Amino acid sequence: MPRSRAAGPINRHFHLYWRLMRFDKPIGIFLLLWPALWALWIAGQGRPDTRVTFVIVAGVVLMRAAGCVINDYADRRFDSHVRRTRQRPIASGAVSPNAALVLFLVLCLLAFSLVLLLNRLTILLSLVGAFLAASYPFMKRYTYLPQAYLGLAFGWAVPMAFAAQTGSVPAVAWLLYGAAILWALAYDTMYAMVDRDDDIKIGIKSTAILFGTMDRLLIGLIQASLLLLLFALGEQLGFGAYYGCGLACAAGLAVYQQRLIRQRAPDACFKAFLNNHWFGAVIFAGIALDYQFN
Repeated sequence: MPRSRAAGPINRHFHLYWRLMRFDKPIGIFLLLWPALWALWIAGQGRPDTRVTFVIVAGVVLMRAAGCVINDYADRRFDSHVRRTRQRPIASGAVSPNAALVLFLVLCLLAFSLVLLLNRLTILLSLVGAFLAASYPFMKRYTYLPQAYLGLAFGWAVPMAFAAQTGSVPAVAWLLYGAAILWALAYDTMYAMVDRDDDIKIGIKSTAILFGTMDRLLIGLIQASLLLLLFALGEQLGFGAYYGCGLACAAGLAVYQQRLIRQRAPDACFKAFLNNHWFGAVIFAGIALDYQFN
């Protein structure tokens, strides 16, 4: 009986911290993971090193969790005023800010311990990545472009993957990093459109607010630039039909996302944001199949 009574609070706290790290909503893991996998497969020419792949993938999962924790810590006074976020563990008072900071540090240390298995360049790049992840949540107070900064943070796995696999960060890695930044700018603006009205009331800045009534047009231009950059990447690497098919599917998904956000309805904008998981997946499928069969 005492054990069963203790299990209740333990399970409740586990569930709260699980939610705080957003493991109940894995979309963020996928959006971080796809560019990392693009980079790993290109850097490894279709056969990335197993240890490198494990460290990069595990690091992505841990740093995404850490990013969610520090984001909720930074936004704890704002989240309670936003309908979609008011029940988050810190905003609702279920998890203390100090406990969240401890969890953030533990996650960062776990991720860094994994990176120590890799080369010196990757370790140095990981320090930049940690800074980007920790500072991103505070950008929405100072700039209307936090989505672009998120792209810098989310895409940083690209140069890290190249450094881990090849010991260097060639020009093609920075081209792919640019694509990852544009992709995050597009999908996170869709995400910001969900909370735009609440964000205006409480003084949070975003590209959705900055773009205003031109949001759909500018997202479309960003998506077109992203696709052109990915096309240029394929040309530089000599990719063939499989990659072309993946790129065509991605273009179709971009059109579908535009249709979803055309009325700017919050639920539809969120659905468009979620659909970007498949955008990343078809690009990866094109890269992997091209290396496998060409």
